[in-house]
Amino acid sequence: MSTSPDAVVVGSGPNGLAAAITLAQAGLRTMLREAQPTVGGGLRSAELTLPGFVHDVCAAVHPLALSSPFFRSLPLAQFGLEWVQPDAPLTHPLDGGTAAVLEQSVDATARGLGDGGASWRRLHGAFARAWDELSVDVLASPLHIPASPVLMARFGTLALLPATLLARALRGTAARALFAGNAAHSFLALEAPGTAAFGLLLGAAAHAVGWPIARGGSQRFADALVAHFRSLGGEVETSAPLTNLDELGSPRVVMLDLGPYQLARIAGHRLPDRYRRALERYRYGAAAFKVDWALDGPVPWASPACARSATVHLAGTLEEVAASEAAHERGELHDRPFVLFVQPTLFDHSRAPAGRHTAWAYCHVPHGWQGDVTDRIERQVERFAPGFRDRILARSTIGPAQFEERNANLVGGDINGGRMDLVQVFRRPVLKASPYRTPLPGVYLCSASTPPGGGVHGMGGYHAAKAALADLR
Repeated sequence: MSTSPDAVVVGSGPNGLAAAITLAQAGLRTMLREAQPTVGGGLRSAELTLPGFVHDVCAAVHPLALSSPFFRSLPLAQFGLEWVQPDAPLTHPLDGGTAAVLEQSVDATARGLGDGGASWRRLHGAFARAWDELSVDVLASPLHIPASPVLMARFGTLALLPATLLARALRGTAARALFAGNAAHSFLALEAPGTAAFGLLLGAAAHAVGWPIARGGSQRFADALVAHFRSLGGEVETSAPLTNLDELGSPRVVMLDLGPYQLARIAGHRLPDRYRRALERYRYGAAAFKVDWALDGPVPWASPACARSATVHLAGTLEEVAASEAAHERGELHDRPFVLFVQPTLFDHSRAPAGRHTAWAYCHVPHGWQGDVTDRIERQVERFAPGFRDRILARSTIGPAQFEERNANLVGGDINGGRMDLVQVFRRPVLKASPYRTPLPGVYLCSASTPPGGGVHGMGGYHAAKAALADLR
């Protein structure tokens, strides 16, 4: 910028981009600063295996992006973003060639679940129908007055339950497994209070907005956000790591899309001791171990229903999902881990050469896990897709350490930006009325380590920027 910026946003993940856009919309001269050579944080794509095969490095499927009140308000289609909706948001295969399918229609899902259909409809129907209102409250800043208090109270009562308890209220193996797979996105043992929230949220979002992917890869989502930011006069600086907060000078606003450990590292000398110690006590959770594949053809699923979805949960029954998630809480790895599998090229042919395909999968591992989990993941895929390994042309693996190398916010491989249990949902990263404000005047946190937490929704950045703008008035 020809003159010093009014605001500097450090970190270009979804929350950093949302904060930068919000500040620029308000007329502040805003600079976005990113340590890596490319913008996006968790919204990056790259040729990880072979030339011409585009893989999403981290986030790939985006139900919360279409649920985000802020992202929905942006004209991102004008900047090249195109959403692709698979035929069905999610499939959860079971042994024997059958599968539970999460359709976008609640009624169609219920019909496919047989004797579990009526209970699935009762649990999800009202939340799906009122998703526009409910998502505003769920993704709101702390201590807000709910826009839909009765609906939010009903949701909250169920969300506080352990996922296993709510899943067992559903009838039938298929319905229970489908709910358990959604709840496993919590990265917590499914017996933990509050894990039902993840199952409810992802199920309702699937019915309301689907589980879309971005045509060409998740990088296109980040690129559209950056293009919109630039159209508002914003500027971007890449390959610019920050080692000390003092390097930024004295802009009116400093917005940090960083985790609490990083804030303590770059600004510990300026922070009050009590606040710095609170940041250092912040807890990170289980990690992800990810495998990307270049394939010579589509995945040979035993159940044809799996080809209707970009996202497939590989785990079997509720009991198997629960056993897998309980293992990493003990610092162990289950022999048959819950595997989240994504096959984007069935619906987006631009990501691979003609006739070829990409796929990726991850499983949950203990924080900082250093072992290789490739064989266990591929055995789970083979369980439901015999002959899968014969389709592999090349593979790439990313363990917890590599995740953190690519994105410093993913401490120990935790892609949620911190443990998402009930305690840390409210103490994120510290317990205060406005967790976005730091003790340093004009300095704010806006990462996934602030409410509402992990996921590609940008609302942490939006809420932090709104707090900053209120302080400027």
